[in-house]
Amino acid sequence: MYSAIASNARRSWLLIAVFVAFVLGLGWLLDQYFQAGGAIIVIAFVWSLISALVSYYAGDKVALWTAGAKPIEKRDAPDLYNVVENLCIAEGVPTPKIYIINDPSPNAFATGRDPAHASIAFTSGLVQMMDKSELQGVAAHELSHVKNNDIRLMTMVVVLVGTVTLITQIFVRTRWIGGGGNRRNEGGIVVLILGLVAIIVAPIVANLIKLAVSRRREYLADASGALLTRYPEGLANALEKIGAYGQPLQHASAATAHLYIANPFGSRPSGIANLFSTHPPLADRIKALREMGNQP
Repeated sequence: MYSAIASNARRSWLLIAVFVAFVLGLGWLLDQYFQAGGAIIVIAFVWSLISALVSYYAGDKVALWTAGAKPIEKRDAPDLYNVVENLCIAEGVPTPKIYIINDPSPNAFATGRDPAHASIAFTSGLVQMMDKSELQGVAAHELSHVKNNDIRLMTMVVVLVGTVTLITQIFVRTRWIGGGGNRRNEGGIVVLILGLVAIIVAPIVANLIKLAVSRRREYLADASGALLTRYPEGLANALEKIGAYGQPLQHASAATAHLYIANPFGSRPSGIANLFSTHPPLADRIKALREMGNQP
């Protein structure tokens, strides 16, 4: 199981590296077409750097605001606080800020750049629906996301996807079709064709990589959370209840969907549609957790 966790981490970083190379390739094509002498690549790099800093230091606030999460004190939900605090003591990490999303659909997510600046948001429906072992399983899953720096990694992916969006918008909104001039000479038409192909493919590749990294991180957090509680069945039962409810969150957002423990849109994709889901099938996750529990 440890080898599987290490493999998931390596593959996730590999996906990021490939994506960075892909984005730089798009920037180079655009720069070549406009004969900008590297200026467009520099602009894209600076923009992505600024976006990364904003996402790193304020991304958690944006995610919590988007979800409609409200901070609570220990007196507001003592049982929930006790579960989280006990897990943090066992894990040796600071207790994160706890938020509640007023929504009957059971779900949760963690955010923050590191354990010292972490927050966990639970929907009111999840807190009401889960027993103690199930709530421990969900909380351990989210704490694993924080400890494993999953949130930081997903922020990097979001920034890279935003970079692709910027490059695409430059292609679409700039009046580059007319007045070809020198751009059509000396192989400019070849660069143009490659650029058009890249525009079509880039958003698809960007989202596929985002989904792939997110899905791998869910398996990793499931395994890490089960190790923390020493009771995989708790999280497995929680995921079963979440899947059985099946209704979307009232304020589900595509921008933060990958952060949740389960798809906030409540869909149950199968077949080819499953390839485009931000989360792996709940049935597969539950099966993996129960196989962990059955190991001697």
